[in-house]
Amino acid sequence: MSVTVRFAPSPTGFIHIGNVRTALFNWLYALQSGGQFVLRYDDTDVARSKTEYAEQIAKDLQWLGIEPHRVEYQSKRMASYDEAAQKLKDAGLLYPCYETADELERRRKIRLGRKLPPLYGREALKLTQEEKAAFDAEGRKPHWRFLLPNFESDPFTTKRTEIVFDDAVRGRQAVDLASMSDPVLIREDGTYLYTLPSVVDDIEMGVTHIIRGDDHVTNTGAQIAIFEAMGAKAPQFGHHNLLTTITGEGLSKRTGALSIKSLEESGYEPMAVNSLAVLIGTSENVFAVPDMAALSERFDIASTTKSAAKFDPAELDGLNETLVHALAFDDVKERLGAAGVDISDARAQDFWTLIVKNLKKVTDAGEWWPIIASAKASDATLEGEDLEFARSAFDYLPEGEISDQTWKSWTDTLKEKFGRKGRGLFMPMRIALTGRAWGPELADLLPLLGREEILARRP
Repeated sequence: MSVTVRFAPSPTGFIHIGNVRTALFNWLYALQSGGQFVLRYDDTDVARSKTEYAEQIAKDLQWLGIEPHRVEYQSKRMASYDEAAQKLKDAGLLYPCYETADELERRRKIRLGRKLPPLYGREALKLTQEEKAAFDAEGRKPHWRFLLPNFESDPFTTKRTEIVFDDAVRGRQAVDLASMSDPVLIREDGTYLYTLPSVVDDIEMGVTHIIRGDDHVTNTGAQIAIFEAMGAKAPQFGHHNLLTTITGEGLSKRTGALSIKSLEESGYEPMAVNSLAVLIGTSENVFAVPDMAALSERFDIASTTKSAAKFDPAELDGLNETLVHALAFDDVKERLGAAGVDISDARAQDFWTLIVKNLKKVTDAGEWWPIIASAKASDATLEGEDLEFARSAFDYLPEGEISDQTWKSWTDTLKEKFGRKGRGLFMPMRIALTGRAWGPELADLLPLLGREEILARRP
């Protein structure tokens, strides 16, 4: 069987790291099986769906290294949903309900007051044609519910009806349809909730595996019932654990928390994001995986734990640093130029080799280039005896070409002349040369500066 998976985001905001966890699980599953990955925009909510969000989702996936084999828009497939809805109506499985939100809430409270589960009582099934016509005449628009198969002959006498499925992550799962209200598939304004379009698309697009967050486990029972009502076999499901913020809060597109767009703009490497998004909350150790192929080899959907996983940006920083330190000049040349490094300068490649071990992000190199190319920073200053020492030290800069041996020769002389050593010697010199109290090896820095620039930095 050829594997087909799908990622179905709603273009109502910027996707975040939690959304991408689902996208990556599907993408890696497809990679492992040589299958197909469908990007399907759930854009039936016309009021909230925006073209700019859909475009950003495509950019985000491309940045991460996910390349859809097929792209679909649910807004362009309304005829298929209308046909499916009519089929269910004709079968008596999709029925109109005229209750207002206030009426439904009152009924819910009454049931709770009687210590009954707050389920919909299927009162709309008792409406006569005359009553429905009266509601229509007064301008009420019905919403439409799917009649769950949780009864024998009388829909008002439900019985335990288990939908059992083998979850690729969680193992055997059982959902009792009698514990659920008949789900609303069509709103009062005639627009579809995601459930019916999702099932129709999965059938028509040949989706074989649905991999998504475990907040959908209960929904799966109703969806399998709809698949069967449509005369189709449901795909295999896999429900992975969700990601939360470090404080345990859920992620939301509305708040923009940990959006992929913001992570890219902050200078993170895509594989740092991928590594943490996939490996956190699994039995695998979290480490910086260099590329998607290697991540595919490490990915095991069954190793996902059942409890939610907290996404810690500090952990992302560590992974990012590891990946950056392994990057060659040619890997980052264009990004260095965008960060302000003059990549046409003959020193640019040596600069990268020198500075990379001091960087957390590639963009940080832009802060160091001016210190090398033009003038020292002003992050740290000298005073007192350290200032006097540094001023005098420049008188002992060795003659001849500045090489990787110049620093040792220079500091050997300074130790002898001033009796300084260790931090007392090195730190004033570092601050004098760079304006910072930390940074790359000075032995490697001096050749990049050259004699003229070194002497120009005498404090």
